[in-house]
Amino acid sequence: MTEELPELRAADADRERVAEVLRDALAEGRLDMEEFEERLDATYKARTYGELAPITRDLPVGQVAAPKVDMLKRPEPDGSWASRIVGGEGSSTWSVAVMSGFQRKGRWTVPRRFNCFAFWGGGEIDLRDANFADREVEINCVAIMGGVEVIVPPGVEVVVRGIGIMGGFDHREEGVPGEPGAPRVIVTGFAFWGGVGVERKLRKADRLRLREERRRERRELREGRRRGEG
Repeated sequence: MTEELPELRAADADRERVAEVLRDALAEGRLDMEEFEERLDATYKARTYGELAPITRDLPVGQVAAPKVDMLKRPEPDGSWASRIVGGEGSSTWSVAVMSGFQRKGRWTVPRRFNCFAFWGGGEIDLRDANFADREVEINCVAIMGGVEVIVPPGVEVVVRGIGIMGGFDHREEGVPGEPGAPRVIVTGFAFWGGVGVERKLRKADRLRLREERRRERRELREGRRRGEG
């Protein structure tokens, strides 16, 4: 399709979709930082689909390599919290680590209640890219001589109600107001000679985006100064 209409003007949303593919490729090690910056600069300078298409032609999207610029106008996910509260039963409802470890991360749907157990082991429950079955979800953690780490994205309200005996639950993220429409995450359970941590982190793609914005602002400031001096 891009070959048929190479001169059709690209929109800001089209450039941002390509930039997102580049960020994912950098995070996955498919591009090094120099390649990433070169392609990103080309992305934001591109005016047409014909200029955008080659930038990500050798990169996969998810599991399948495909054209990275879609010429068909379809409804775009708006990225709002409402779009991430999807209902249903959740992708999975429990995880166990006995002298081992578990991870639950990436694209998944958090059920209304998720149970996990760690004995002489550890687990990570990452909600940054997750959808949610309801506006309020419960993460129930039992850690015995082990630990569980719960990672939440900015904007989510966190409530911690766990009990620790010679162990503890991390309450540092409590009291931070949630964004309008954001889910509420309640962390409950029991820790004995173990711990349950709660940490608020940006996604890697969001960290890269902030870094790009700062770099762009510095470049624009330098260019403005040069124009002023001229």
